[in-house]
Amino acid sequence: MFLTHQAETLRSELRAGLPEHLPQRLGVAVSGGGDSVALMYLLHEIAQSENIHLFAATVNHGLRPEAADEAKQVADQAARLGIAHETLLWQGWDGAGNLQDQARQARYRLLTDWAQRNDISAIALGHTADDQAETVLMRLGRAAGVTGLSGMPNARVHNGVTLLRPMLGITRQALRDYLSELDVGWVEDPSNQDQRFDRIKARKALQDLKTLGISAQSLARVAENLAQAREALARYTQESARSISVVDGGDVCLDRSGFKQVPAEIQRRLVVAIIAWIAGQGYAPRRAAVDKAVAAVADGRTMTLSGCLLIPHGNKTWFCRELNAVAGEMSAPNEVWDSRWILSGPPSPGAEVRVLGKDGLPQVPDWRDLGKPRKALLSSPAVWKGEKLLSAPLVAYSNGWTAEFAPHRPEFYSSILSH
Repeated sequence: MFLTHQAETLRSELRAGLPEHLPQRLGVAVSGGGDSVALMYLLHEIAQSENIHLFAATVNHGLRPEAADEAKQVADQAARLGIAHETLLWQGWDGAGNLQDQARQARYRLLTDWAQRNDISAIALGHTADDQAETVLMRLGRAAGVTGLSGMPNARVHNGVTLLRPMLGITRQALRDYLSELDVGWVEDPSNQDQRFDRIKARKALQDLKTLGISAQSLARVAENLAQAREALARYTQESARSISVVDGGDVCLDRSGFKQVPAEIQRRLVVAIIAWIAGQGYAPRRAAVDKAVAAVADGRTMTLSGCLLIPHGNKTWFCRELNAVAGEMSAPNEVWDSRWILSGPPSPGAEVRVLGKDGLPQVPDWRDLGKPRKALLSSPAVWKGEKLLSAPLVAYSNGWTAEFAPHRPEFYSSILSH
């Protein structure tokens, strides 16, 4: 494919936004809109020059009758480039909750599941400088701090798959100009004109701010500057965590005296990081809830937050899984329990993994010798056969069983730099 000077510039900018060493199998999410279609075409050129196998996927949310035809259009475009393509259908919405949020979560789940099935370790997403600027404006309206105003990260790990955003410095218009030069079409989603959505309001506000010299690219640069500040704070938080906390199984024990000595911003970041590591990467707790948790640690009070339980114990505070959050969790041995544990052991027909709970702990003879709060032990995983407890590896009652973290779960201290 012949590249104009503009196309070569775009490809160079895109390549600069990607990791130096690309995986041999790289995915690209293509909705059919101009941003993601341009991303697919540009990545196709990069993949050819670097001997990378490129795979494309389109999520059909099933919310508009045109969606199936739009996915077919992407499939045809991918076929012309020789790229394997798959359409992923979302059928999970029951009408409850925020539609946009539910669709977003489903989209990432479908894409990362697709990647894992196809041995794809990274997926490129089509977010642009305009998307980043709109994100900054929306978060500014919510009085966000450094993390919020740093916008979307260039890369993050979700469900064991790296999500890449290599076009955060490229404008939407530049990508559409590129497609027009190639005579390649794209889909305009009608929701992009719907003023009910905050992102569309931010898009209009961005147009009005041009008179002040505030553009998509300038706000994207602001986000990039703040991302560097966020990285510095994350490293300080990690160093603080190493000096004032201990990991015990799936729990984190904080020294309260040391906690009180670190700056308030680092205290908040520590709490958020611990919650994310124990309960999983969802939306971070709201600032007010985090501030209450910080005060609870400092004052030695018990508190629940986002599926976690904070337990004062002597001059320490333990963070553990809340019992009610895992009371209904069940899996087979060798499968993932509570999205983080895999219990393995001798063949035991009929065995299942459930929470240890109040029925199981009395069956563990020496649990008091562990020196941990009783409530921290109740939420640990255990192997059951009916009402009989076979094993509780995290409570020193193994009987030949082991409890290991699921492969996609990082260890605590490294998770601070990636959450």
